[in-house]
Amino acid sequence: MVDGAFPAEVTSFIGRRHEMAELRRLLSSSRMVTLTGAGGVGKTRLATHAASEMQRSFADGAWLVELSALDDPRLLPRTVASAFGLRDEAVQPVDRLAEYLADKYALLVLDNCEHVPDAGAMLIGKLLAAAPELRVLATSRQRLGVEGEHLLPIEPFAIPSDGAASADTVGHESVSLFCDRAKAVAPGFDVTPENRQLVAAICRSVDGVPLAIELAAVWMRVLSLRELADRLDDTSWLTGGLRTAPARQQDLGALIDWSCQLCAPSERAMWARLSVFRGGFDLAAAEAVCAADGVERADVMRLLADLVDKSVLTRDSDTYGRGARYRMLGMLAQFGADRLAESGATEAAVARHRAYYRELGRDYAAHELTEAQLEWVLLLHGEVANVRAALESCLSAGDPAEAMALATDLTTFWIAGGHLAEGRDWLERALSSDTGGGPVRARALGAWLILGSWLGVHTYFGRRIEEYRELAESLGDAASQAWFATCEGIALYFLGEPERACSVLTAALPECADAGEDALLAQGMSFLTVVKFLLGHDDAEDVGRRGLALCQERGSPSWFTAHATWSLGLAVWRAGDVDGATELQRDGLRLRQRMRDHSGIALSLEALAWCAASARRYADAARLLGAAKTAWRISGAGRIDPLLAEVSRRHCTEAAVAELGDAAFTKSYAAGEALDLDKAIAMALGERRGDAGARSARPAEPPRLTKREREVAALVADGLSNKQIAAQLVISQRTAETHVEHILTKLGFTARSQVAAWFAATQGETDS
Repeated sequence: MVDGAFPAEVTSFIGRRHEMAELRRLLSSSRMVTLTGAGGVGKTRLATHAASEMQRSFADGAWLVELSALDDPRLLPRTVASAFGLRDEAVQPVDRLAEYLADKYALLVLDNCEHVPDAGAMLIGKLLAAAPELRVLATSRQRLGVEGEHLLPIEPFAIPSDGAASADTVGHESVSLFCDRAKAVAPGFDVTPENRQLVAAICRSVDGVPLAIELAAVWMRVLSLRELADRLDDTSWLTGGLRTAPARQQDLGALIDWSCQLCAPSERAMWARLSVFRGGFDLAAAEAVCAADGVERADVMRLLADLVDKSVLTRDSDTYGRGARYRMLGMLAQFGADRLAESGATEAAVARHRAYYRELGRDYAAHELTEAQLEWVLLLHGEVANVRAALESCLSAGDPAEAMALATDLTTFWIAGGHLAEGRDWLERALSSDTGGGPVRARALGAWLILGSWLGVHTYFGRRIEEYRELAESLGDAASQAWFATCEGIALYFLGEPERACSVLTAALPECADAGEDALLAQGMSFLTVVKFLLGHDDAEDVGRRGLALCQERGSPSWFTAHATWSLGLAVWRAGDVDGATELQRDGLRLRQRMRDHSGIALSLEALAWCAASARRYADAARLLGAAKTAWRISGAGRIDPLLAEVSRRHCTEAAVAELGDAAFTKSYAAGEALDLDKAIAMALGERRGDAGARSARPAEPPRLTKREREVAALVADGLSNKQIAAQLVISQRTAETHVEHILTKLGFTARSQVAAWFAATQGETDS
């Protein structure tokens, strides 16, 4: 989730003024605050509302990471990193994340930490130690035990006492919440002196738990207040939850159980079966998993609508222009999972879930070399949590071959979607769990080599290559031989052996064509173009054009076309056509931006820096190199190819330093590095020549800062925190914060890094 992009509040925020004030106070003096409380008391709603209200106070923004769909604590660092745009962490992801946040004045909101308490505490502790201006706001049903952690217990809403006069119920947050939510489903409803006691009784019955009040209010659509209150007064209903749970959780569990009982049998079956999903699902997935044993496929859409109507499901607010997606609150999903287990149907539902996502992987592989590839990449971005669950399910069910097949089918998605390390990890787990042979293992070994090559992590490469060679030879078919030879050639390139890579790929590509492995052929031609470019071969451009033509014949699939365009651009640049190379690299960059292919974006930015240097636009080249460094960091891949790094050093960095001088080069490089990725891409795609970086870093009309504001901007550019600025200028920290706020507003920026880029680009100018 991007900076400040908190979920839109589709219902009004009721009450919690005291908690809001206390939370503001704690975050102003403490670096770690945890909202604790029972399920359903509104911890998440309070945290997201408060962060949304306070995000302007944090120069580098506020960021939300939802952990409810995270089952594996090992994925926590990557999940948090992806919220900051650091989509993949190849080596030591915690350290990379800590380095990224080191100079940030930001608020990090971690929701539902009870899923991963130990991993959460460890990660938060490291981040707070590395980033002195970072604030963390967590929600959890238990304390996390982080040093310096301040707890803010969130209690249910206050409720009117039994027998209180009607007037004494006015102003209670529980009554206000019930009234607001009931009006949404029963237009014309209002709390009056005549019915206020009934509303108060309903709120007392559920102990003022906000989620319970909201679930009860939904039934005002079909019940009267008296019917609802009478049902809630049933003592057997009130003890319907786990007797070992706290009283309020018993009530809430009972309310969920009652909501389930009021559903039709087919709706209850849907509720239980939908609990196997992680992070949401669409209609097609629901049909595949839920249509069985009394639920017909034709009924699934209606049942989804019924469950949305009953507030068991919610529809994602940003899915109205494309395939609708739905999700279930964690508490409701757990209830459904418990009912599924009680019925003995968990294994069957999980098997259908596993089969659906295994088929989704096959469909992606079938469409990866078509015009629909981008659509599939974007779809899979939303299905990562379910793919993880399916892969884990394959391994848990003792079927590592299916896990290998699914992870292999998604090879180009792991690259294009920014999940390099995760894809390789799944392949490693599956390969280590299965000692058999066959074509599935052979393809998985090839995918493992390709992902490891992109990551720049070459551990066990020699052993895996030899195993793959022996397996391909034993299989003996043309496709297996073509796959092995092409993957070996790609691995040799990344290992820094272009001559051997060129020889192997030259021999392998006709084998790919003969075997009908066009996706592998397209990828191999791009890499052959690159190695021929590095070796100075005259036919590099010809190979690159043939590779791009193959992609165009197959509908210009986004990732393959972007890679082919980039490699052809290198050959065209080597041939001296700087303008042609620039246009090719920009075309590839546009494709990579749409997919969020961060390692590819880094390659394109670096290549555009070479073009700028060849055009003697050395300040632009330095800025583009700085922007490329940021993209490399976000990608998690690191600078994957030392051969290209050497080209960049000799033909771009050294030329720019020689022309600009060390100081000017460093300033321009820092300005590019300070840009966020979207602004860096906008700079790289700009059509105008000249000082593109300076123009992209400041508004069209130069803002007028006061002398004091310019002093503060200079200190921000030097990386000082508000506290350090206050000490430097002998002013209060609050005054320093106010100056920074004014600067951000005047410049139209949201982050201190943007101020730093603007100041570097306008150094030497004066404000009147």
